[in-house]
Amino acid sequence: MEKQIFDCTLVPAGLLVMAAYHIYLLYCVRNHPNRTVIGVNAFNRRFWVTAMMEDVSKNGVLAVQTLRNNIMASTVLASTAIMLSSVMAALMSSRNGDRSFGVVFGDKTALGISIKYLSILCCFLCSFLLNVQSIRYYSHGSILINVPFKKMSLPPHSHHLTAEYVGATINRGSYFWSLGLRAFYFSCPLFLWLFGPIPMFLSCLLIVSMLYFLDFTSQSTWLSGASSDFDQNHHNNGDGASLMV
Repeated sequence: MEKQIFDCTLVPAGLLVMAAYHIYLLYCVRNHPNRTVIGVNAFNRRFWVTAMMEDVSKNGVLAVQTLRNNIMASTVLASTAIMLSSVMAALMSSRNGDRSFGVVFGDKTALGISIKYLSILCCFLCSFLLNVQSIRYYSHGSILINVPFKKMSLPPHSHHLTAEYVGATINRGSYFWSLGLRAFYFSCPLFLWLFGPIPMFLSCLLIVSMLYFLDFTSQSTWLSGASSDFDQNHHNNGDGASLMV
């Protein structure tokens, strides 16, 4: 029972650190998007979509090839996630041998080991589903970005395709891809949990420190005019606030 205390304290503490960081990141994405890499990339993707749709006949091939590369990246992550999910399921179904992996100051019971495997499996399944959604949005965007909406003769009161809608669709694909990648990040502390709660807690601190330098950018890299325009467009459109990468 004394060794299980470490699992009851360090594991929730590590998960709380990661949850608190992502809540703070979500707050910054919603209120100060120009300070985050997520918001900066979303802003530039909308500019890119607008530039590509200015002349579809000239830029159509470039746009499709770029989105195809993104689809391939999502496909690789989805394939990796489902393969690792199968490995975790096979390990969970195996009843032979000691699967505690030399746990130090941690829960070595069969139930505890099963919970650890199940947590890792859930991370990989979430990553698979998120990357599948990313492929879905990128596939839609590859078609929508080649629609010659400026050459279409539509009634004045009809709904027609806009660059803002296409940009929001591609941004959602990028958000789902980043969320799927973040699920892989979450699986690393859970995997180290197999070796004990102490490596798990230390890995949470290390990952949060690493993600901070990857998720935030200096505001001085943006011109003040572009930054204010981005904040206004971000709050008006709201496509960058629904999901977090």
